[in-house]
Amino acid sequence: MLDLRYKTILSVAIPLMASSFIQSIVMITDSAFLSRYSTIAFDASGNGGLIYITMFVTLMGIADGAQIMMARRIGEKKENLLAQIFGTTIFTNVIIAIILCLFIQLLIPNIIETITRNKAIAAGETTFVQIRSYGLFFSAITLTINAYFLAMGRTYVVLLSAIVIAFSNIGLDYALIFGNWGLPRMGLEGAAFASMIADGTGMLFLIAALYLSANRKRHELFTKLKYNYESFKKLIKIGAPIASQGLIALVTWTAFFVWIENKGMYELTLSQNIRALYFLAFIPIWGFAGTTKTYISQYIGSQSFKEIKIVQGRIQLLTVLFLVAIFHGAVLYPEALVKMINPEVAYVKESAEILQFVSGSVLIYGLSSVYFQTINGSGNTKFTLYIETIAVGFYLGFAYLFIKVFNWDIYWVWSVEYIYFSIMGILSIGYLRFFNWQKKTI
Repeated sequence: MLDLRYKTILSVAIPLMASSFIQSIVMITDSAFLSRYSTIAFDASGNGGLIYITMFVTLMGIADGAQIMMARRIGEKKENLLAQIFGTTIFTNVIIAIILCLFIQLLIPNIIETITRNKAIAAGETTFVQIRSYGLFFSAITLTINAYFLAMGRTYVVLLSAIVIAFSNIGLDYALIFGNWGLPRMGLEGAAFASMIADGTGMLFLIAALYLSANRKRHELFTKLKYNYESFKKLIKIGAPIASQGLIALVTWTAFFVWIENKGMYELTLSQNIRALYFLAFIPIWGFAGTTKTYISQYIGSQSFKEIKIVQGRIQLLTVLFLVAIFHGAVLYPEALVKMINPEVAYVKESAEILQFVSGSVLIYGLSSVYFQTINGSGNTKFTLYIETIAVGFYLGFAYLFIKVFNWDIYWVWSVEYIYFSIMGILSIGYLRFFNWQKKTI
């Protein structure tokens, strides 16, 4: 079981942060390539990418549920049950991937056409997300294998797979967007194909890593790989609320960007610049989020309740320190960061002002995320779903008022981030303070 030393916490979190960093670099690279190709392609990939990620988090939620279950079994010394949890998760995620892919292929085009004012952007979004959707099948396998390694704290494997995906994606972007290395110039379609193929490459790497793993042999993952109905019920009970959380949050953010697109192309491009850079701030937050879930689930499984507050405090301190190290440019030199994404002079100054303004909300998110993920790690995921639903309800309500009713300047529209993260933090602290969450059986 994982111990409380800062060194051990960092040994789990740093590979996850590095993985998030690499994924953020991929996103920034995609944005940088496409902004130099055309503004329409840049905006369409941003909105289309949000639709894809909205589908993707459904698979991620189920995998997070599997991670929590497997970490709990490790804490309980019941590692013989890992194989059936693993097999059930693969089966469940593949079925979900089929449903999501059919939804994107058959229904999403009409939805995009209905809600998007600019027809060129609507066409680009549809093309991008339909090509990208085939990557969901790769992600169904990738996320399940990641959950297994994360539950054990073997986060370096997740890092290595992210490196493989990143280099594949960046190279294919360069080749397929602009037509380099003898390949056709495909623009926006090239970016979608690059990401989809890179996902497949990462999946193959993880399958090979799992096959060669000594732990795989010890847990008999392949020999005892099977679907188990009891594991399925527990997986859905824990994972479905997490999947719903991600789905609700990203549907909300997608609606936010649709409303901004309706407001104007200039405002949309400014906001896409912020969206791309926002993911730099999420590097330490998401890295320590995964660490928190593993620690909390293992510690509850071993009945080590006194250590939970200690690990919470240490993870919060480390989150703030890494946020300052990684995201300080948003305050000190925001224009330089914006120029990496989009060098068009017309967008740099105002994008930098918005980035500087929202940077404080990220600190609130970093602190509150530890409490939120503590609830997830305990297995009380339906309560984090309630918290998420209330927070995004306020977010949507105020976003609608700021954009549609008051028609505020885009700078002040982004203040909704403070509202969302503050409510999430207050509700998470309240739940941990007043409810008995440590006795959850999963």
